[in-house]
This record gives sequence, C-alpha cells and structure tokens, in this order.
Amino acid sequence: MGIPCKILSQRHGDTEDPNLLFLSAFFAPLPSVLWRLCESLFRRRLTLAALCFILFIFRAAAQASFPPDLISQAAVVMDATTGTLVYYKNSDYEIPPASLTKLMTMHLVFREIEAGRASLDEIIVPVRQSWAINQLPLSSLMNLAPGQQLSLRELLLGLAVFSGNDAAVALALRFAPTVREFAEMMTREAETLGLARTRFVDASGYSEDNMTTAREFAEFCRIYMEAHPDSLRDYHSVREFAYPRAENVAEQYRHNPGTRVQRNRNSLLGKVEGVDGLKTGFIFESGYNIALTAERNGSRFIVIILGAPAGWGGDRIRDDEGKQLIEWVFNNYKTIKLSLEKPDPVRVWKGKTNHAEIVFGAPLDFTTLAERGENLRYAIEYEEPLIAPLPAGSNMGNLVLYDSLGELRRIPLLTKEGIERGGFFKRLFDSIRLFFRRAK
Repeated sequence: MGIPCKILSQRHGDTEDPNLLFLSAFFAPLPSVLWRLCESLFRRRLTLAALCFILFIFRAAAQASFPPDLISQAAVVMDATTGTLVYYKNSDYEIPPASLTKLMTMHLVFREIEAGRASLDEIIVPVRQSWAINQLPLSSLMNLAPGQQLSLRELLLGLAVFSGNDAAVALALRFAPTVREFAEMMTREAETLGLARTRFVDASGYSEDNMTTAREFAEFCRIYMEAHPDSLRDYHSVREFAYPRAENVAEQYRHNPGTRVQRNRNSLLGKVEGVDGLKTGFIFESGYNIALTAERNGSRFIVIILGAPAGWGGDRIRDDEGKQLIEWVFNNYKTIKLSLEKPDPVRVWKGKTNHAEIVFGAPLDFTTLAERGENLRYAIEYEEPLIAPLPAGSNMGNLVLYDSLGELRRIPLLTKEGIERGGFFKRLFDSIRLFFRRAK
C-alpha cells in the first residue's frame, strides 16, 4: 500500500483542537458525509441548537451500529487477522462446545499430516468401535460400517461436512490407542495454545464434560485457520458430500453401495456473503452452537455463538443470530493491513555507533471502524536528541497514521538492538556538536 509519508525531527504535541478530537471520537460511527457536516459546523462555532440537531442525527444514525440483542448464552466477534474482539457477551462462560470439538480433532490430524506421520491418501479400515451402529443415540453420522475402507481425506470430510461422530472415533483411533487418550492429546494442545478453560474428554463433542468459552474458542479458530488455511476451501466450505461410494464398500455391494448425499450442517454457507466455515454443534446440555467465519473485501471475522436454546427452533435462532452478527460486524468494522518499508536508521549521540536500527513496536495490521481508513498517510515522529546508552526496545518515536478524519493509529518505533555508551572523547565530541546544533 503506497502511503504518503513525512518525517518529523521530533515528537510534537497534538495540533488539532482537542474539542474537535472529542467530536471525532464521539461521531465516529457516523457516515463520512455526516461527519464532515459536523466538523464544518463545529469549526464555525456551532450554536447549541445546531449541536442538539447534530446529536439527534447521530442518535438516529448510530442505532444501526448497535450490535443485535442475542438470546444465545454467549457470543464473541473477533477479527481473524488481529485477534481484536469487537463484540462479546458472556465471553468467559464455560459451555460444552458439542461438535465444535471436532475442529480440535481436525487440528491434531492436520498436524500429524504436516509432520509426515500420516497422509491424506492413506486408506483407513474403520474399526468396530467407529461403526455407525456403535455410536451413542442421536449421533450425527457419516455411516461407517463393517467392510468399508476410505481415505483419511474422506474421513476428514465426513467430520467437517456430516459432523460424523463415527468419523471422529475413527480418526481418534488412527492416532491414539483409545479415544480417551486422543482427547488427552486435545486437551494438552489446548493448554499449549494458552486455552486454559478448554478441555476435552472425547473427539466428537458428545459429552457435556467437554468445555470451552466463546473467547477461547474464537482464539482457537483464529489459530486453526492460520495454521491450516486450506481447510476452509477443502473441508469447511464443502456444501455436500456423498458416502459411501462404490469404492468404499466390499465388492459384492458395489452395484448398490447405499450412497447417501448429506449437506453441510452449516446452513449459512451460500446464504450469507463471504461465509466459508466453520462448524456447528448441538447437545442438550449446551444448546445450539456455531463457529462462523466470513471474508469480505480483505477483512475476515470470526463469530462464535454458544448456547442458543436447546428446544425446538433453537437451530434457527442460532443461525439467525450468527447472520445478524456477521452483517453487523462488516457494516461497522474492517481490517487495515499496512505494507510499509522498515524505517531508516536514526542518529544516536554519544554512543559506540552513530545510528540505531529501528523496528515497529506493534503490528501493522489493525481493526478499525468501517468509516475509517480512507486516504491513508503517515508521519514518522522521532524523539531528539537520542542519547546513548539505549537498551534494546527503547522507544525512539512513533509512526502516526492518519486518514481523512484525522489521526487513526500510533505505532511505536523501537531500537532493534542496544546502543552502548561511547568512550570519553566520543561523548565529548558529540556534546560539542549538540551544543552548536541547539544554538542554531
């Protein structure tokens, strides 16, 4: 992104009218045309009546920016790029994830494949424990049966599309002696990822003893998509899948393999713009759950809903609330992804070296309001003079990003490495130069 830049020799105080900065923050949700009207009136010292009129417009316009009221017990909306939470409700309540659990199952399988310990094309013969007839009542199934064989890729599709509990058992037993031991692997992975309140006792999510929170599961989904970016295309956005096919059954049954075509349990695929994952879930103890992700215009968000009512119509409530949150977040937020060259080294005085390399002290990608980010430009503001010694990570100044509405973001500029103090004559010489430099 080519962004105009200017360099300021030292950090300056805010030059904008502080009242106007307040107005900018207060009216941020307004469309840009209304904001410019507000700004123009303010600069002309608007009257109290005019201010009241503008506040009335703001109140009416802002109604559309409020998030929807949810019936579901817990929910979060997270920027998938930055990890920023832009909405949460009971985000730390512990609720069974139900079949959302299967995302962790898939994560472990993908890790095994990436480590070379498994292959998508390897053939699996389902063991007795994984047959559909041996699953618990009301299980969702891909219909594994005696005499079948299928690839690891097909098992993953059965897990992602059908939400098959039988597929979850088959995958668990491919990588661990028992389902319980595989679940322990899942919990250890959650701990490694920093998900302190997420734990598992099975690979399918059938048990109410599996547990997570909306916040932690959103963070897990963010990690999952970053680690396995092709999973959205190859598994989670697949609309339907047919199983078993002729090649999956014994030869005597290939003339009529009993193929069933099942649609993805995520009913928002193809109905809500940009939705391409991830997973639905339900058990009576949790109610209806969903992990959604969608991408529009370079911004991707994650929506987690846990605990929609378990009774009749709860799945429609969950899906409707998921759709509302998706539309709300894209109407109100976006991700800005900056591509900036590393700043030039800066002058350091009285050090063993004359220049210090600097690095950005915060991510260049960030979440902002949908109305922001037009006509981006930035200025680099340095503290001066910079006097050694300076430890690594010392603040050298800021990169200040502006858009058409004013200052948008400050990114600290830090020393990459420490700068040691120079010798006596180096310090003396630089002190003389600084004296005459200040005298100019």
